[in-house]
Amino acid sequence: MIRWILDEKFVEILWRIKKNLRARRTCGTIAAMPEKTVPIMDYEGSRWREEFWRGREYEDAVERIALNAFLPPRGKRLVEIGAGFGRLADLYRGYEQVILLDYARSMLQDARERLGNDPRFIFVAADLYNLPFADNALDTALTIRVLHHVANIPNAFAEIARAVRPHGTYLTDFANKRHLKALVKYHLRRHDGRGVGAMNPYSLEPYEFVKLNFDYHPQYIRENLRRVAFEIRATRGVSIFRIGALKRLVPTSFLVSLDANLQSPISNLQITPSIFYLTESVKNGDARLNENLWRCVKCHAEKISMNGETMHCGACGAGFFQNEGIWEIKV
Repeated sequence: MIRWILDEKFVEILWRIKKNLRARRTCGTIAAMPEKTVPIMDYEGSRWREEFWRGREYEDAVERIALNAFLPPRGKRLVEIGAGFGRLADLYRGYEQVILLDYARSMLQDARERLGNDPRFIFVAADLYNLPFADNALDTALTIRVLHHVANIPNAFAEIARAVRPHGTYLTDFANKRHLKALVKYHLRRHDGRGVGAMNPYSLEPYEFVKLNFDYHPQYIRENLRRVAFEIRATRGVSIFRIGALKRLVPTSFLVSLDANLQSPISNLQITPSIFYLTESVKNGDARLNENLWRCVKCHAEKISMNGETMHCGACGAGFFQNEGIWEIKV
């Protein structure tokens, strides 16, 4: 191991990585996606809770640490987009109204079984690209473990920015394409001539390594946030020890403690697998929360009347319904 670290080739690679890390700007532009139907990752019927999160206690713990550091402790109205089975719902105790939104109804059924007796929670099956919320209707919005499935980041951010009030909060994370393992792998391949066609962690464009699974360059995310008037207020680098062998050999509590202490100090290096951003909406307008929560996803009017388990749009006549405690609000 010591000989490997001191090997001239590896030292040269680390020097190259360090040199590239100093370049705060990367050449390139953000291309707008064509106007067409955007594919959506649908987890309907999946056993996400049982299958994915088994053995990921470390990831769950360190993400909660980052969220606890960033999340405003209280507010009137919060939405978690892509909430799934409500893994993080216990963090939202300080909010009067909590909307858990997901495209997959089955995921929300799981969440409702766990949380349904709490009257603060509203369960909504809806589309990220056409949110059923009025302008400026949210104090806080979150997308956690969601952006890596988002094919059109500019449109998604624009829709979230519309619904968050001025000076409201948007919290998000993303899969970082220039994490340390990717950087080392890229330079190793370049050194031995196998780098042609390999994923370039320094390029801005999203990297789709599997259908609807994207890694993003931090600058790409930052620039798209700024375009919709979300200013980044704080950053954390998360899951630096997301290595299977390491998680098997080292106690989880020790890795979590190390990660917690490193999240802020190493965030500027942008080399962790996940990066968390705390942002504030700096768009113009009245910072007061819109008392109207809903808008029609068909005509986008806010003339919504509620009658028990029915939602009716007074502008276009569309109706939406609550089925077994879950609002179905899709076009």
